[in-house]
Amino acid sequence: MVQWRVRAIRGATTAAENTVVAIREAVIELLDQLEAHNQIEHEEIISAIFTTTPDLDAIFPAAIARERPQWENVALLDVQQMYVEGSLKHCIRLLLQINTPASQSEICHLYLRGAKNLRPDWSLSQVS
Repeated sequence: MVQWRVRAIRGATTAAENTVVAIREAVIELLDQLEAHNQIEHEEIISAIFTTTPDLDAIFPAAIARERPQWENVALLDVQQMYVEGSLKHCIRLLLQINTPASQSEICHLYLRGAKNLRPDWSLSQVS
């Protein structure tokens, strides 16, 4: 018997600049990669929390996610990361909660672009 559990998937990326186009590109890439590597069924998504560094304010990442097919009813939230001197700029982080039969060790967390240095063990090159 398969046991379903709530699992959290972490991800992060960086936008090239503080523009709608650059943020959209980064968010879409992150969501596409997380969905592909975790074989996410949209009905299994519980919620998503996006954070951005204070230097990203051109668009809400959740607004971009809401445009995706089958994401219109997902509970989404945007919050601003606290500022820490010397921290990564233009960073978008994601905490995605899903229902899944996958074990914790089967979950694929992804850190892309400039964010790969935050968790080198979770960069796309390590997963591929």
